Amino acid sequence: MTQCSECRNSRLYYYSVKFALSSYATLFSIIGLVILCIGIYAEVERQKHKTLEGMFLAPAIILLLLGFTMFSVSFVGMVGSLRDNRTLLKIVSLTTANCWQLTQPSLQQGSSLSVSFQFFWVLLVIFIMELLLIFIEIIFENKMNAVLHSNIQEGIRHYYDDLDFKNILDFVQEKFSCCGGDEYRDWEVNLYHSCNGSGPLACGVPYTCCIRKVPGEVINTLCGYRTLDKERLELLDVIHVRGCIHAVGLWLKDNFESTLSIVCALLLPQVVGLVMAWLYWQKLNEIYSQLDTVDFRMLKVHDFSFGAVDLSGAGWCWCLPREGGYIPVNAVEEEEEEGMSATAKSEEVED
Repeated sequence: MTQCSECRNSRLYYYSVKFALSSYATLFSIIGLVILCIGIYAEVERQKHKTLEGMFLAPAIILLLLGFTMFSVSFVGMVGSLRDNRTLLKIVSLTTANCWQLTQPSLQQGSSLSVSFQFFWVLLVIFIMELLLIFIEIIFENKMNAVLHSNIQEGIRHYYDDLDFKNILDFVQEKFSCCGGDEYRDWEVNLYHSCNGSGPLACGVPYTCCIRKVPGEVINTLCGYRTLDKERLELLDVIHVRGCIHAVGLWLKDNFESTLSIVCALLLPQVVGLVMAWLYWQKLNEIYSQLDTVDFRMLKVHDFSFGAVDLSGAGWCWCLPREGGYIPVNAVEEEEEEGMSATAKSEEVED
């Protein structure tokens, strides 16, 4: 126990946590920035050929949201672990102002502590939201499937208008041996595949729905011709009749270990970030509580002036700790005067 306490109080422990958190945040900032750039490029290309209006269906939108979230949150953690940034602090504190007010011990420690602690809170909120989404998907599986089916149908309706969605759906249909969202008849909502159409694709499905009897064979692109007006039993050797929502769900259940590995791979880095942010904040709190002696919460903000405090040695960010804390400018002179007056009074009493 004593060795553990000595380890926590050592300078090596402080720098280890500090630079581990800094490296973690920097790495994910770079990853987030790369994803954001890819999302911007994909969205620009999508807008050039865009006819699909559904935001949910655009992979570029997902990349933009993911990249922006990763970069912004990781950037806050990087700044909080390396150096205080007052401008960034004011912006970020809007999101967790209540938490910051509860945890702000003093002015000079508040900046660096609040940035790192807010990084912890933002990570925690995102982590909890992801867990809630997982539980919602498990508990309300039928309702979530209905929402997903509705969006897939909207994508099928514009299948030939949005290349991103087309490529994704083709990949899923081939990879999971499925067709459509809920079933193969979902393709009837597409103008070209509708049985009321007159083209070669009318009343058929894309070739990615077809069953390949010989692996690697050159497939007939019209293998799904005139299949929508037939019953499922007639098509068992022609196309995949199971919908992709059910096919993917069954794959996830049948490959539970792979599913669990994917979930852990997504959640574990966030847990590591939460632990490092918490340890770093706790260590900073210990350091500042030992070094700083002035509690600025006791001062009235509207009557307070920074000129009333000796901030020499605090650095350009006013966040560097100083042994003995930051005392009022004339505090030493006032203490000397008080000491002299006390000595004079004691001498008068003796006389």
